[in-house]
Amino acid sequence: MTLSACGSGISEPARAEDSGHVLAVYGEGRDSPDSTAVLYTREGPRWQPIARCPAHNGRNGWTADHRDGDERGPVGVFGLSDAGGVLHNPGPRLPYERDRDADAPPNDWHQAHQHDFDHVIAIDYNRRPGRPSDDGARPEGDCKGGGIWLHLDRSDGTSACVSVPKDAMKFLLRTLDPARHPVMVMGDREELGA
Repeated sequence: MTLSACGSGISEPARAEDSGHVLAVYGEGRDSPDSTAVLYTREGPRWQPIARCPAHNGRNGWTADHRDGDERGPVGVFGLSDAGGVLHNPGPRLPYERDRDADAPPNDWHQAHQHDFDHVIAIDYNRRPGRPSDDGARPEGDCKGGGIWLHLDRSDGTSACVSVPKDAMKFLLRTLDPARHPVMVMGDREELGA
């Protein structure tokens, strides 16, 4: 398979049942950019919600067949394996790469979005976990999109990422433990309930 081809993918899908931390992002509707994020932790056989916050997703909502530029977040279960950002490490457990240039938004972005990538957690959608944020490899092909992040929220929809308030991001960075194989379950409520 070439990187420009769109295939069924070559990466192993993440599984919530293999995790001890699940960040569930429940979209308000298929075409809505509004969501709620809830962090669950497994204690024995039971899942306990330990944090909840408002969130945003793709400005056009959600899709089970994400394509580059559709401005919809991909529905599914994805690993959360790497973190980074423009700013220094705030004490996360996930591997953290500070890169003031690679994670900085383009200069032509509106001023309100200039700090979106101060801290990010990579959502392992069409990327190779453990690679730097500027690694452009897209195992499922370019047309499936990529570069989907959990990043700082500015109270509106994103290109396809999920965004949360600054305090929530810092809490997640300090809480998500790679030894517990954290994953994100994301999509609109109806799709997630199916």
